[in-house]
Amino acid sequence: MKRCIFVDTDTASDDAVALMMAFKHFDTSLVGIGIVAGNVPLEQATQNALFVRSLCGMNTPIHMGAAQPLVRPLQTAQNVHGVDGMGDISLPIGGRTPDAGHAVNALIAAAARYSGHLEVITLGPLTNLAIALSVAPEIVSQIKRCVIMGGTSDSCGNITPVSEFNLWVDPEAARIVFSSSLNKVMVGWDISRKYAVFNDAEASELREIGTEKARIAIDIQRVVKQFAREEFGLDGFDLPDPIAMAVLLSDDCIIRKGNASVGIDLQSGSTRGMTIIDDSNFFEREQDTVIVLEASRQYFVDRLGEALQ
Repeated sequence: MKRCIFVDTDTASDDAVALMMAFKHFDTSLVGIGIVAGNVPLEQATQNALFVRSLCGMNTPIHMGAAQPLVRPLQTAQNVHGVDGMGDISLPIGGRTPDAGHAVNALIAAAARYSGHLEVITLGPLTNLAIALSVAPEIVSQIKRCVIMGGTSDSCGNITPVSEFNLWVDPEAARIVFSSSLNKVMVGWDISRKYAVFNDAEASELREIGTEKARIAIDIQRVVKQFAREEFGLDGFDLPDPIAMAVLLSDDCIIRKGNASVGIDLQSGSTRGMTIIDDSNFFEREQDTVIVLEASRQYFVDRLGEALQ
């Protein structure tokens, strides 16, 4: 049996590339995609995912999920990714119809159908997964592993000084997920910042693969590239969701990891959504989250290049 993967995403420019990787990887079976509001509103995120599915010539079911966080108003990252989330480069996005059924129900059904085999990767706020855990707690034992692109292991944030966007959007959902007994792997924004930045020359090399996927994958980073340079001093754009996808695809992407319990700050100030990494058992809780501390840039770039062929 192929490995069974379910992706939950708030599809914007980096999520789109991560989906290209998931669609291309022939050793896995992508059994479903759930959409959550985050980078962009729910309808836009859905249309973006449907566009990528069409681009890749696939038919994996795509289901709309939560349109807002559990208790807070939605705040998007359209200033980072563009109004359409895809760099505002006039792609033919829109007018496609998602599959029937709510993303939460689709995830619960997939967990039951592939019990003990399903691997979940979250690329956006954890709202859908938190709801699923609340209404169907049995999925904890049915899901083999959950890779979470979120948080930061070095306390350097991208929405506040110490907080990463996905968990900041819906910290209440993040606390539910990290407090659960899921087999969790956290790939923080620090991993993207350190191992997944592409300067102009490296981006051009990927674009010159020459496929439509390669051209679009690079061109949709237009807005985020400017943001990353101006706000964080990065030498180009970074790809947090694709490097998390590489971690899901193979442990070969992980160079160093540790175990910790992860707390989520629910305050409304600068620490909102902060990941509190307890790797010394200070709080005497089970250290049940694998934290990726170093990743293989070479493995990631190789898998990315294959996906864009």
